[in-house]
Amino acid sequence: MAVVTIEQLPALLAGGKTLAGLDLGDKTIGVAVSDRGLSFAHPRPVIMRKKFTLDAGTLIGLLIKENVAAVVIGLPINMDGSEGPRAQKSRAFVRNISTLTDLPFAFWDERLSTVAAERVLIEMDVSRRKRDERIDSAAAAFILQGVLDRLQTLGADSAGK
Repeated sequence: MAVVTIEQLPALLAGGKTLAGLDLGDKTIGVAVSDRGLSFAHPRPVIMRKKFTLDAGTLIGLLIKENVAAVVIGLPINMDGSEGPRAQKSRAFVRNISTLTDLPFAFWDERLSTVAAERVLIEMDVSRRKRDERIDSAAAAFILQGVLDRLQTLGADSAGK
């Protein structure tokens, strides 16, 4: 099960499992993990990218440790809705890592997530140097929180039927 939709996630998240969010950069992988109640996204330290096999091993180890049932990866769609080279890199990453794990992946439109994450860090008066260290994980948390909020809405919609 390589790629699933956001709507398919609730069925995969039973039994106290968590959900992870990723923000892929050229030099780092930002990571965030939800709480078991699937309400809040918590940033984790970034993974410094070296080589795909090393990066994938580090990431999969972290996902296992965090009891993750599924992974949401930010899809950097252009403002006009088209997919450029960065979106293709994200899709390629999922294709490649899917051969190493049975965890399902879902894509989430991450337009402006890094901008929003940076604004929050600035509002928190985080220095520029520390922002650079934290921005990718903050963006991953922003992506994941969007998905968690969407899952809450899906749950409310199905409860109201």
